[in-house]
Amino acid sequence: MDGEKKNVPGISKGLLQSEELYQYILETSVYPREPEPLKELRDVTARHPRARWATAPDAGQLMALLLNLVNAKRTIEIGVFTGYSLLLTALTIPEDGKIVAIDLNRETYEIGLPIIKKAGVEHKIDFIQSEALPVLDRLLEDLGNESNFDFAYVDADKINYWNYHERLMKLVKVGGIVVYDNTLSKGSVAMPEESTPESWRENRRRILDLNKLLAADPRVQISHAALGDGITICRRLC
Repeated sequence: MDGEKKNVPGISKGLLQSEELYQYILETSVYPREPEPLKELRDVTARHPRARWATAPDAGQLMALLLNLVNAKRTIEIGVFTGYSLLLTALTIPEDGKIVAIDLNRETYEIGLPIIKKAGVEHKIDFIQSEALPVLDRLLEDLGNESNFDFAYVDADKINYWNYHERLMKLVKVGGIVVYDNTLSKGSVAMPEESTPESWRENRRRILDLNKLLAADPRVQISHAALGDGITICRRLC
């Protein structure tokens, strides 16, 4: 499938100075290294009316690198949508790796499920249709799960990002990585509130609060990267 040159109007997540520069990065460094199942799932997702919810491929490429750097084997994903980042993780971790994947909507997950099955990685995924906080709390009830995950990715309801963070700081091991998506909120974090569309304002406020809290959290080393809609990478220090 030829996904390298495919432009899908209206869903670019690039925060660079020009769309042409963002396309250059995608076509030069991202798409040539993107595994074929991910290209297929990206193309399928592009036809969905909420395609903008998908993890941006440039952010996904960095996530795969991080997963390899920490030799991730056990991971958590909060917010799955059609499964681009989930499939990326499943392709990256070892054959006996496991992903706890949590989302309220199984219907969107099933859009990508045939591609996940074809890629031969479904056995690595424990998909749980649920709100995330009860699942994280159940994981913490089993003391064997504390500090026993290598990596987590959060791309879900912004109202609970800090609640997720507090739990993930107990579940992810020291030296492990937690990545938060949408931490630049379509660039609205740098706009006056009155210049921000009404529909973005609540998420903007939540993300502004999260960014301040993460910057002040001594438990993590952070990097705020302008990839996709903004990702914040947290390495647990203690």
